[in-house]
Amino acid sequence: MKEETSLDPFAVKILGELQVDGRLTVQNLATRIGLSTTPTWNRLRELERAGVIHHYAAILDRHAVGLDSCVLAEVNLSRHMENVVEEFEQAVRECSAIIECQSTTGQADYLLKVVTPDITEYDSFLHNVIFKLPGVREIRSSVVLREIKSQSPLPLAHLPGKQSGKS
Repeated sequence: MKEETSLDPFAVKILGELQVDGRLTVQNLATRIGLSTTPTWNRLRELERAGVIHHYAAILDRHAVGLDSCVLAEVNLSRHMENVVEEFEQAVRECSAIIECQSTTGQADYLLKVVTPDITEYDSFLHNVIFKLPGVREIRSSVVLREIKSQSPLPLAHLPGKQSGKS
């Protein structure tokens, strides 16, 4: 587990602003948080160095790029030996159609979020990829009818310098 980084109110403001618009220049970011450019730049670099900010990316509309099918797949492994788990997790990391994967408690060992152009492609993906992943014993798929909330910024209200917004 990562060591928690101490975040002052300006760092929290930086994180809040960048989650809304990751393309802000340091100068615009500084103006928005009420700090001059150099201290803002220094805080930003520290947040990157500490791993609080992993990377910057554009959030795409999956429908606009032809990924109309979204499926949540609950996966159970046949064995939980260290090498089986490691092989499964590595294979998941390498599969671009799997855009999220969580290790869970409850009925499933893992919950995968999979996007494909259509349900026929998902069926093909099941047979050619998921069923062949190391250690897979069982899969239960739920087709997403519509997304109510997706790609949301993380809530920061529990940190110093609380951000506005509902939790």
